[in-house]
Amino acid sequence: MADRSGAVPFALAPVNVIVGHYGVGKTNFALNLALDAAAAGLQVTLADMDVVNPYFRSSEYAALLEDAGVRLIAPVFAGVGTSLDVPSLTGAVVPAIQAAYDRRAADATSRQVVIIDAGGDDVGATALARFAAAIRQGPHEVIYVVNAFRNLTQDAGAAVEVLREIEAKSGLSATAVAGNSHLQDDTTLGHIVESVPFARETAARAGLPLRCITVPMSAIQRENAGSAALADIPESYPVRVLVSLPWSSGDR
Repeated sequence: MADRSGAVPFALAPVNVIVGHYGVGKTNFALNLALDAAAAGLQVTLADMDVVNPYFRSSEYAALLEDAGVRLIAPVFAGVGTSLDVPSLTGAVVPAIQAAYDRRAADATSRQVVIIDAGGDDVGATALARFAAAIRQGPHEVIYVVNAFRNLTQDAGAAVEVLREIEAKSGLSATAVAGNSHLQDDTTLGHIVESVPFARETAARAGLPLRCITVPMSAIQRENAGSAALADIPESYPVRVLVSLPWSSGDR
């Protein structure tokens, strides 16, 4: 596995659900959280619950996760190279959630976490609803990922409307916002700084804390910028860009 220069940006709950609009980068965010949590010594389970979008799934990165010691729970027919969009999940999700809660109840210092990569919008949230009762049984986070450059949610008000739809369909309430603004390979540090007001306003309108704002390590390296480059980015979280566009041959 390649070097992980990032760090877990905030204290993870036993169960952490990643939700958001299509294309905001939920899967890349979830992958980075899982890899950084594992590197920090946590026992990590990543549940790929995106049974809606056949292109951007955590299960496409099974080898990377396994190499890092992350347990992957994936849809039954998910796998590298498949575009099958089947609404099926193994029966491992609820036991994993229960195990995280049971471990914490038995040992307050438990370092076991579950990260759930949910499908986009209200359609993905409907699939998530199947597990809402189990999730609500213990301490959990529902992190709403936003991208200032994503069509249809470039306005904070519109972003909050999407969030309310996700909450209504999933039966879960969001607990935090994460800014994950990017323009794919064209992302610069300037773009990230530009996105900060959007992330802050979305969090404020939703009545939620802003957990972090991601910064692509590739942009930091390309611009030869050090830690000073992050001074204008609150709660900055340097991340690797791992998720590739299906029509792109380049490593992203």
